[in-house]
Amino acid sequence: MNENVYVPFLSKILNVIPHTPIEYTFRMQYQGEVKPGQFFEVSMPKYGEAPISVSGIGDGFIDLTIRQVGKVTNEIFEHYEGNSLYLRGPYGNGFDVADYEGNEIVIVAGGTGVSPVRGVISYLGEHPQRHKGLTLIAGFKSDDDILFRDDFEKWMTQMNVILTVDKGEPSQHRHVGLVTAFIPQLDMKCISTAKAIVVGPPAMMRFATAALIERGFQEENIWISHERKMCCGLGKCGHCRINDKYVCLDGPVFPYTVGKNLID
Repeated sequence: MNENVYVPFLSKILNVIPHTPIEYTFRMQYQGEVKPGQFFEVSMPKYGEAPISVSGIGDGFIDLTIRQVGKVTNEIFEHYEGNSLYLRGPYGNGFDVADYEGNEIVIVAGGTGVSPVRGVISYLGEHPQRHKGLTLIAGFKSDDDILFRDDFEKWMTQMNVILTVDKGEPSQHRHVGLVTAFIPQLDMKCISTAKAIVVGPPAMMRFATAALIERGFQEENIWISHERKMCCGLGKCGHCRINDKYVCLDGPVFPYTVGKNLID
């Protein structure tokens, strides 16, 4: 009998890590292959499902960083202690670290866009011999909105980190300004072969990719992640279709040469 891929499985909540009042990382019990950038459909009976990107991968677990923004996530935040959640997945096309190895790498992430690339950042930070330089530009609205603070402390010892907020006062380890303001300042040895990843709100990705191209990055060396309402995860319902692409199947990670044409 063929397994029904629509049927969710029960996953135990191993730990809950608060970042802000409305953003927590749920460490879920999971065994199986998964890539950064893929997503799971997370559900609670009677309330529905929500697509959540994988923000961490470990031995026997995955991290799902969830923002409290609607009916399903509100319910998860209210009744998670000691409980389990239903998951389906993983779905979609994630980031393949082999695409970036051996080159200079720039990762530009805005807000919750840090979540789907967290695994890539951590992997590359822990394997410096596999790249020729790594820069992370991460932007948040304010100090109170910064996610993964412990990770940023570690990343600052492993790579060039530009952590910035939209408003406030600059400090020793934190800048003020949009992420795009720091792209022209990038110190690159061979920009024609450098690779870049851009994840965040649509406007931020649009301006950041334009700034990278103006800086000298080749379009074929840039990857983006399209965040769009994904329901079935299997390309059947059509909710995430843009032109001839299904974000849940062909994405959410796309080469920029493909992703730049996916306009709602």
